[in-house]
Amino acid sequence: MSASVPPLQQNATADLAAFASALNFEQIPPAVIARVRLSLLDGIGVCLYGATRPWTRRVQDIVRAQEAKPVATIFATRHKSSWSQVALANATAGHAFEMDDIHTESVVHPNSLTTPIAIGYAEAHPDVSGRDLMTAIVAGCEVGTRIGNAATTRLFLNGFHPQGTSGAFVATATAGRLLGLDARTMQNALGIGGSMAAGLMAAQEGAMVKRLHAGRAAEGGVYAAELARRGFTGISDVVEAGYGGFLSSYSREPNVKRLTEGLGSVWETERIGFKLYPNVTSIHTSLDALRHIMSAHGLVASDIRAVEVGCGHMTFVHTAWTYRDAGVTAAQMNMFYGLAAMATGGDVTVADYTPARMQDPALLGFIPRITIDEDAELEAMGHRFRHACRMKVATTDGRTFSHEILYRRGSADSDVGGEEVRRKFAGNVRGLLSDGDRDRVVELVGMLDTAAHVQELCDILANRVHVGRD
Repeated sequence: MSASVPPLQQNATADLAAFASALNFEQIPPAVIARVRLSLLDGIGVCLYGATRPWTRRVQDIVRAQEAKPVATIFATRHKSSWSQVALANATAGHAFEMDDIHTESVVHPNSLTTPIAIGYAEAHPDVSGRDLMTAIVAGCEVGTRIGNAATTRLFLNGFHPQGTSGAFVATATAGRLLGLDARTMQNALGIGGSMAAGLMAAQEGAMVKRLHAGRAAEGGVYAAELARRGFTGISDVVEAGYGGFLSSYSREPNVKRLTEGLGSVWETERIGFKLYPNVTSIHTSLDALRHIMSAHGLVASDIRAVEVGCGHMTFVHTAWTYRDAGVTAAQMNMFYGLAAMATGGDVTVADYTPARMQDPALLGFIPRITIDEDAELEAMGHRFRHACRMKVATTDGRTFSHEILYRRGSADSDVGGEEVRRKFAGNVRGLLSDGDRDRVVELVGMLDTAAHVQELCDILANRVHVGRD
């Protein structure tokens, strides 16, 4: 059957594999390197915090029980396991509390995949330099986000989680570049990793398994690269195959030109943004819009009669479903809950996702005042405005206030700069790293491009994190 279905684009998998295998540090522009430093720092912070969550602990317990060859450390445990199993546990940690970074167009969170894979490999291989690490991260980001771009939001709307599907290519290319795979072997690795891609978006409405999608993608990426290195073959045209390929199966309506458009000159890695709230990225503009209106006009929750939100189609599908208390995941992925938390608390932090807060009568009682609808004009503006929001707030005394935010704060289009990311990192590692080790991690990540090795960084993360259990 496949012979009768033409490929969506000739040689796309081979071209992406050749790029990833041949990439060297000198090719990468300084602005991209600067972005990678921040992504890695952010990734370390979100992984360490996520490693303490109870759902991550369950994954860590399984990894510990495997008793695999101890070469790399499971974050916040001091327990060692194999590269692949550490990637499973630590990438689950990275996606464990909705704080990992985000590439808007591809809907992929790269640093919860690249950070565990890169740090785990470096810990097991003392000869790895900072430049090796950063080059591998860029290779993974470029390949995976481009495939996610080509899949478009149709992949998501078809019910698949980009982190476990497109994210598989981020992981595979990162691992393959660390192993030094040549172009043909990298092509096989992508063909293996893409074939193992998985993740269903129904998990957003209340399940721990959404966190595991990142873990499985990272584990699969390591397996794919290691298998390819041993001569195991994958689907040679996994991305573009007309029948049974990644895009034809998961997306069905791909924008194939996004695969290699500007490859090597336009850097998708530079388009990676950061999360400043611990919840789904699509609601961040709405949270900021409500906070702005309340602050600008001195409002508290009891002053507000109604909140009306206009958003694009994907944000509506992703976050505007009827809220029900089904655990932390459901609360973090729901716009009604997030806006009610903002209205009743004045901000949204990790404290809004505790059992007590999720049962707060004031918060739950505010939800019926919120209306969310699709805005056709915002939708027509395209993927760069996927997170845009238009909000109207009506008060109990008859006033009406409106506010529009087109770009999410922390995105590449509304950059917050390194200081904000460092502040987020400090908050995530509070109680896990000493102040001295926290500051040293920031310094070491900032000097990666001149580091002959990264063993001091690995040592801090392996041996000097304060853990609740051994």
